[in-house]
Amino acid sequence: MTENKKSKNHIIEITTELIREYNGNTQKITSRLIAERAGIGLGSINYFFGNKDNLITECIQRSLNKMLAGFAPDIMDFTEDDGFSDQSRLISWASQTFDFLFENQEIAGISILSDMQNYLADSNSVYTQKGFSFAIRSYQNEAHRKLLIFLLVSAMQTAFLARNCAKEILGYNLYSKPERDQFISDTVHLLLHDINDKEDTTDEK
Repeated sequence: MTENKKSKNHIIEITTELIREYNGNTQKITSRLIAERAGIGLGSINYFFGNKDNLITECIQRSLNKMLAGFAPDIMDFTEDDGFSDQSRLISWASQTFDFLFENQEIAGISILSDMQNYLADSNSVYTQKGFSFAIRSYQNEAHRKLLIFLLVSAMQTAFLARNCAKEILGYNLYSKPERDQFISDTVHLLLHDINDKEDTTDEK
């Protein structure tokens, strides 16, 4: 690894720590604070990232990519039989992702709110949807599969943002791992049941 690569990684690691330390309030994380904590010159941030906002964005993307790497399409063979049904596979992947959101609440909150304010085809939300889509292998209708995944990811994100009152509005205490898993299981079951009904109707036509 080159010295520039090491320096860049060090800055990202320090900034990620600061994001957690300041509970996702990036306004309090100045370029000077990052430089002092990382033991670098202030100009290094602009040199490697252009500005602080780009650095924050890269920190968030790197954290999410680590989580998504478990089912990213570029590192796994999705034609291989893994012994799971679509429902079991999707529940497993969604549960892992939901756990990540709660284990990294500051980073997750920034990412979700940023996407909602400027939803783009290359956003973290869409990348998550693309990863999840590889869990659904039995549906021939691509539009139904995309809709299912979009609804699932949207439900997870909204529930995460409502986590402090989720028990009241959803009936699940999302800070409890068993109830969090139950929320995912129930949501996936309902969505797959609905998609199955649509598939059956399409076949009849």
